[in-house]
Amino acid sequence: MTPQTKRLFTYALLLGYFTIFYNLLEGLVSIFFGVQDEALTLFGFGVDSFIEVLSGIGIVAMVYRIRRNPDTPRSQFERTALRVTGTSFYLLAAGLGVTAIYSLITGRKPETTLPGLVISTISIAMMWALVAGKRKVGRALDSAPILADANCTLVCIYMSLVLLAASLIYQLTGFGFVDSLGALGLIYFSVREGRESFEKARGMNCECEEEK
Repeated sequence: MTPQTKRLFTYALLLGYFTIFYNLLEGLVSIFFGVQDEALTLFGFGVDSFIEVLSGIGIVAMVYRIRRNPDTPRSQFERTALRVTGTSFYLLAAGLGVTAIYSLITGRKPETTLPGLVISTISIAMMWALVAGKRKVGRALDSAPILADANCTLVCIYMSLVLLAASLIYQLTGFGFVDSLGALGLIYFSVREGRESFEKARGMNCECEEEK
């Protein structure tokens, strides 16, 4: 392995570790304000961030594996991490669905969604920087798994956009049902990520691996 390749793998690992650290911090802050302000979309976004931490741990293990031997299949640890991640996404979707329906029926609405506006804006910027960094190192290493991970990180941006839209509309209109609709938007992406996690655990190609 050349010195340049070693540096690229080190960069990939740093991106992986940063992803874990950032999502952990984002999850703590989002859940705190989600509970405090009774903002369902922000709370669900925070739970998703913790699930992304589990996914990030599996990704770091993947980078270590392909650095040793790019042609080896997924390890048992990676497959287990993917299954746990997939199950967590499905549980999140189910919990958000029940809570969103209950909130719509009872007319519950958040006190404010201003924290959601701030958190989602920061998240979009950070996730886009991570996508760019992962794509750069993935192309330099000609690594399909790293490029696939970069494309899957785009889903985090989509979720941030859902949170941003729901938070902004509620701040402007005060319509309580918007927060529940935002939670339903997170359900779609949670189910998608859960399905892809199980597909990758079985060694199948998923949508993020098919994107170029």
